[in-house]
Amino acid sequence: MSDQTTTDTPLRKVLGDRTAKALASHLDLHTAGDLIYHFPRRYDERGEHTDMRDLLIGEQVTLLAQVQAVNVKPMRARKGNMLEVTIGDGSGATLTCTFFNQAWRERELRRGVWGLFAGKITDFRGKRQLNGPAYQLLRADATQDEAAEEIEEFAGALIPVYPAAQAVPTWVIAKCVRTLLDTFQPPADPLPATVRANRNLVGIGTALREIHRPSSKEALFSAKYRLKWDEAFAVQLTLVQRRARAAAAPSTARPRADGGILEKFDASLPYELTDGQRQVGEEIAADLSEPHPMHRLLQGEVGSGKTLVSVRAMLQVVDAGGQAALLAPTEVLATQHYGGISAQLGALGRAGEIDGDPGGTQLTLVTGSLGAAARRAALAKVADGTAGIVVGTHALLYEGVDFKDLGLVVVDEQHRFGVEQRDALRAKAARPPHVLVMTATPIPRTVAMTVYGDLETSTLSQLPRGRSPIASHVVPPEKPAFLDRAWKRLREEVRAGHQAYVVCPRIGTGAGDEDEDPSNHPAATPDRTEDWAGSDNEPARRPPLAVTEVAPLLAEGPLHGLRMGVLHGKLPADEKDAVMRKFAAGDLDVLVATTVIEVGVDVPNSTVMIIMDADRFGVSQLHQLRGRVGRGSAAGICLLVTESVEGTAARERLDAVASTTDGFRLSEIDLEQRREGDVLGASQSGRHSHLRLLSLLHDAKLITDARHEAAGLIGDDPDLSRHPALAASVAALVDEERAEYLEKG
Repeated sequence: MSDQTTTDTPLRKVLGDRTAKALASHLDLHTAGDLIYHFPRRYDERGEHTDMRDLLIGEQVTLLAQVQAVNVKPMRARKGNMLEVTIGDGSGATLTCTFFNQAWRERELRRGVWGLFAGKITDFRGKRQLNGPAYQLLRADATQDEAAEEIEEFAGALIPVYPAAQAVPTWVIAKCVRTLLDTFQPPADPLPATVRANRNLVGIGTALREIHRPSSKEALFSAKYRLKWDEAFAVQLTLVQRRARAAAAPSTARPRADGGILEKFDASLPYELTDGQRQVGEEIAADLSEPHPMHRLLQGEVGSGKTLVSVRAMLQVVDAGGQAALLAPTEVLATQHYGGISAQLGALGRAGEIDGDPGGTQLTLVTGSLGAAARRAALAKVADGTAGIVVGTHALLYEGVDFKDLGLVVVDEQHRFGVEQRDALRAKAARPPHVLVMTATPIPRTVAMTVYGDLETSTLSQLPRGRSPIASHVVPPEKPAFLDRAWKRLREEVRAGHQAYVVCPRIGTGAGDEDEDPSNHPAATPDRTEDWAGSDNEPARRPPLAVTEVAPLLAEGPLHGLRMGVLHGKLPADEKDAVMRKFAAGDLDVLVATTVIEVGVDVPNSTVMIIMDADRFGVSQLHQLRGRVGRGSAAGICLLVTESVEGTAARERLDAVASTTDGFRLSEIDLEQRREGDVLGASQSGRHSHLRLLSLLHDAKLITDARHEAAGLIGDDPDLSRHPALAASVAALVDEERAEYLEKG
């Protein structure tokens, strides 16, 4: 065994083959670096050494005591046995320690042995006890000084609790880490000394030791802060580098033109732009006028007018001689966009037709379900530049779809697309096109800075005039009459001439992924549906409700007599379009659907939405769904039907959605309930997230500071060539796959 251990040293050389194999197979830890960066998830704080006579119920204590009696007896209420150990400290006071199904402890907790026992004092039938306490037995041959040292270390320690496996419990990991730290040689600190000094950061060696064996709470705070900084700094350096490279890339400037289509379009609008739309429009116009590609994220609440902003950007590019493509995630949404933009442009979008404006352009739809003749005609217009604006699904990415001069790519609901798909569309341009990505899912500032940090961000927070408020209510299991009232309320709205949605989590009645809507990309709904098979701690839940079983039940029951349609992602494209056209035309009263209606569906006459099994959806998704109602002059209502009882996390989530329409507040609640790794892309690759400590919700200032330092450093040293150790550290924390995920557009 080498005298010194580095991050690259295999664990078998430090811990032996058997232990190393267990860590590798159960926790995917192979090297000393893997283990040293396997941080505790929390710390148990043992109480100060306590006199047994002064114990209080509920108190966290550490006792120096002697084992006085040991008794194993069967449990009455369930199978197994209970070990009762009576301990005393010589004052005459005693305490019972109980261990369930751990009779083997009788071998070491022998009568007469002294030890330290730590835990919480509880009361059982008037008798004080410690339930399953941690303990450390004192060696019989220990000197008085050694015993005093053991007592001091045990009583005052912050005890690390590690992410563990059944075969490798936390105390085994703690012991392995202690062994490793005896010979561990920390790497040279990759962080520039100026950054460490500016931000008052401890050295990497100190941080790695203190995170595992903290000498005090203050030392632990400093260690965690330094290691969080490393994570934030690595991500921000990556994003700042990408933004700098994008800014340096050549592109074609697309400045505004006097007297062009955009000017005519603005003059034809029957309403005034909101201040927000005007301001964001100016930001985008300025970006498009630059000779390097725009990379901008446009976020805004459902109904805030993002599509109008994107249409104005596309017209600016057309005026400058280029083409624009709008990429939508589903055929339903692409068709909606095509219809909506056609209506907005009017004659300006029908150049060359009898009633078209000769000074306008042509709008073309490209989807997978186009017939052969229509497809050939559409592709010819795209290829020769006749079609200035092209709306489509992923069909735009296929070979054979060629643009004459693609100048702008607009990606709607970008989280539904993989990086490769966006790159494929960008590659259809001779020079890098400008890119505008849009989302109706409000994004907390720190997430925008961390996940979309290579994009400039614009936000539309102002709703256009004419949008109506949406009232949301939970329909809970403890009030069954509320569900009856929900269906009556829906019928009242239909009688008043309005329409309604009923949303279900699944398509069919079978179990498994094959019954989930293929239009639900998993990245869009990371917490969409809880496992209904049950777990060790939770009883099995029934399968989520399905559109194909709910629709006939409603038609025969509470919604009998109403005109109903069914919509989900597995319907043939022409059937989906037919259903949506009927609903939009008012020929259907109720649409029973999956989340295929989540984005883009715009039927202003819809005023009520009932979401079945609402607890199976994520917060942001519920907010998106209810944005489908209240889009006209009549107020909207959203009813969240659930079997989750009061006090559960799922119910609290629904109560939060019902209590506010502030999407940004809801996005923070959503973030609180999701793993950081999901947000940062770890779940995309199925690999470890190297971002273990950073909280996008709670570390906002740290992330902002890291962004500032990263910008300064990259401005000075764009490729980090003068900081090779830092470059290597960044590569380890943000590997190429994760860097691609972070690129976002």
